Amino acid sequence: MHSPPSQHRTGWIEVVCGSMFSGKTEELLRRIKRARLARQPVVLFKPRVDNRYDEVKVVSHEGLNADAVPVASADELLGRMPKEAMVVGIDEVQFFDGAIVGVVEALASRGVRVIAAGLDQDWRGQPFGPVPALMAVAEYVTKLHAVCARCGGAATRSQRLVATEGQLFVGGAAEYEARCRACFVAEPTRVDVSRPGA
Repeated sequence: MHSPPSQHRTGWIEVVCGSMFSGKTEELLRRIKRARLARQPVVLFKPRVDNRYDEVKVVSHEGLNADAVPVASADELLGRMPKEAMVVGIDEVQFFDGAIVGVVEALASRGVRVIAAGLDQDWRGQPFGPVPALMAVAEYVTKLHAVCARCGGAATRSQRLVATEGQLFVGGAAEYEARCRACFVAEPTRVDVSRPGA
């Protein structure tokens, strides 16, 4: 005897990752736009700490943008999740703590398509925050490459150009550049003269 068909929507997790300037946010925005064209209820989240371009928009380095809900934590994201949303986008997911993995899994299990974009490596070339764990539980992983600022090869690393402390340093083209494995060095390549004592 066959079991009755499930009445539940099937959800899944998509991770879009790579170095800085590899087009992660553009790809996230492209997928979100297609979901909206398909008339699927969509919500886009961003970490509150990333306010480089806009407080309440996800903005790519190329200037593409979409309205987003800024949140400070995975718990806040879950709390602000609209009940009707079928597609959830999360930009700069590396800035969330490890709790984001459980939240994303819970959403997918509820039938939500989750698209998370973020850096897979930090400026030292080490795995970045929750992204490796998200890649492990995702149904689909897309790893994008940038163009190496030094040799023009396929860049997979984010070279920090300023001397600052810690893994979480939000910056753009003035603070980082894309590098290939051969051109990358796991230390800042110039000193930040704006810092006292630098």
